Amino acid sequence: MIKSIDPAKVEISEVYGIATAAVSPRPIAFVSSINDKGEVNLSPFSFFNVFSVNPLVLVFSTVRRMRDNTTKDTFNNVKQHAEVVINIVNHDMVEQMSLSSTEYAEGVNEFVKAGFTELKSDLVKPPRVKEAPVSFECKVTEVKELGTEGGAGALIICEAVRIHLNDEILDESGKIDPNKIDAVARMGGDFYCRASNDSIFEIGKPTRIKGVGVDALPDHAKNSKLLTGNDLGKLGGLDVVPTEAEVGAFVMDDSIIQLMSEETNEVLEEKIHELAQQLIKQNELKKAWLTLLQIA
Repeated sequence: MIKSIDPAKVEISEVYGIATAAVSPRPIAFVSSINDKGEVNLSPFSFFNVFSVNPLVLVFSTVRRMRDNTTKDTFNNVKQHAEVVINIVNHDMVEQMSLSSTEYAEGVNEFVKAGFTELKSDLVKPPRVKEAPVSFECKVTEVKELGTEGGAGALIICEAVRIHLNDEILDESGKIDPNKIDAVARMGGDFYCRASNDSIFEIGKPTRIKGVGVDALPDHAKNSKLLTGNDLGKLGGLDVVPTEAEVGAFVMDDSIIQLMSEETNEVLEEKIHELAQQLIKQNELKKAWLTLLQIA
């Protein structure tokens, strides 16, 4: 069953809950800004990402409060002074970051309330967060309001003019190590996730080669009750289908050869799929293909 919802016909709070739970995990922009009085504000936003690298453009969105349709200090600040620092949040600072999201009165410095250290920026007036693993000094190039009612967002489009990297998060080649940066991301409700250790995995980019596609697999594999979509995706990522000569020369496991002479097609398919899945887990993708091609 699929539940279908018209977002215009339910409460805004319900739409917000669905959107933030479904579109996740979301990186967190920990934004420092400043108003015309020189008062500093620090606030996290999870409607955030990078959208260009030449120029380097990052975009985050502030959302009008649903209860009274007021705007947040960050939105008000960038209207007065079009500069921000976008700091990246890692696990070591996530509780302090959460504390900074408290709706303190205008003029209260969240650096002080949350216990962060201000560092003078090189090219913009707002300070950066010393504890952050990465900071982007940015000029705000545009503020695009998406609506005027409670829950409406405003895109804060920022061009980064300076990047600061803590060398403790870099690997031997000078690149960011995903385990060392230990990033956190926002989920729905009160939930976050941590991107490190077993939660990090690699998938080779299919743009490096032209995968043959899942459609090239035999029908029994595509319709398998055992092989998962991920299994099929890995097999479809190979750049060539094994040739008939390779299929003929492939030496099957003795137990499978025996099954091919004794079992029904249904049982044989299941056993072949089990073996292919084991080979896929071992990253023996060509052998998995050859195994699947042993039956019509």
